[in-house]
Amino acid sequence: MPSNGNPRGSALEVLLVSLRLGVSSFGGPVAHLGYFRDEYVTRRAWVSDEGFADIVALCQSLPGPASSQVNMAIGMARAGLPGALAAWIGFTLPSAVALTAFAFVAGTGGLIDSGWMHGIMLAAVAVVAQALVAMARRLTPDTPRVLFAVTAAIVSLLVPASLAQLAIIVAGGVAGRLLLPSDSAVRGEYLHIAIPRSVSIGALTLFVLFLIGLPVLRQLVPTHWISLVESYYRVGSLVFGGGHVVLPLLHAETVPSGWVSDPQFLAGYGAAQAMPGPLFTFAAYLGAIEGPTPNGIPGALLALGAIFLPSFLLLVGVLPFWASLRARPGFQSVLAGVNAAVVGLLVAALYAPVWSGAVRTPEDFCIALACFSLLAVKKVRPWMVVGLGAAAGAALRLLS
Repeated sequence: MPSNGNPRGSALEVLLVSLRLGVSSFGGPVAHLGYFRDEYVTRRAWVSDEGFADIVALCQSLPGPASSQVNMAIGMARAGLPGALAAWIGFTLPSAVALTAFAFVAGTGGLIDSGWMHGIMLAAVAVVAQALVAMARRLTPDTPRVLFAVTAAIVSLLVPASLAQLAIIVAGGVAGRLLLPSDSAVRGEYLHIAIPRSVSIGALTLFVLFLIGLPVLRQLVPTHWISLVESYYRVGSLVFGGGHVVLPLLHAETVPSGWVSDPQFLAGYGAAQAMPGPLFTFAAYLGAIEGPTPNGIPGALLALGAIFLPSFLLLVGVLPFWASLRARPGFQSVLAGVNAAVVGLLVAALYAPVWSGAVRTPEDFCIALACFSLLAVKKVRPWMVVGLGAAAGAALRLLS
């Protein structure tokens, strides 16, 4: 039962909502959280702000694409394991299909430098800022938690290593337990996801077996398909931070081995930047284009499944234990500190890469401010603001 008490939904419902998010969620993983909050917390009330921050904290602590894991967790809360699969398919499918198609016609592109794409990035600044303001109001309501968030933001900006995010979340939990009273947590229900322990233990067992067994199988049966699956599964298992952190790992797996050339890799990276949805779908492009004779659709499907499978197995495996830990007396103080740290991480991410990668001129700031006003004051839907931002960016490029 979702945390707001609504009846369980269907996997089809989750699929349709996630598909719309997969088409409209531009701007990278931090912006995705803004879109998710608007859709799942504000518009549909599938989960509370507390539940949303709770699952963000967990997914930030796991390897893999954090925004996709958040979406899968909410889909799982709504419609069980089929809901998690539906959430992944819906959010991943649009960009995966587009990037696979691009693999068949890959050239140099230049999509990332277009005016309309720059306008979309400016709209993403507004989406993240609006979600951040709303979350901060609930999750940092007093001076200690404001200080937690500020400290987390400073440390995240000064120590930009991906593992630093995990350390910041752990530190936030420890500070919350030591410095916040047990009744200091923001009142509200958290995300309740019922998964049998046997299923969770099975998922964790499969995760470890694949991680250990696939390299052995690759040595025993040295075929390209097994090598492909092993490489992408290993990348999906070991990358913390998601998003752009996965790019150097994918480059190391595909370019030195001769699977793809540097120009092919960079062309696909530019196209992936211009797509909505998770950046991990870049694997579909690489799987389709790699090899002396391109692998095509089978390669795209294998690479895509292999890079996302670890995150699904880990999420299913860890959630019941997280729920048990969360129910213990005094752990609400830990969660209060963790949630404040998550706010700080989002503050840092708003600056880099969201703000620093998009706002370059006073005109850029004006577009971002106008988009924020439409979201926060006029309550315009994010997908409409993205469209207006794209139009404004294209117009600005024409006039400059």
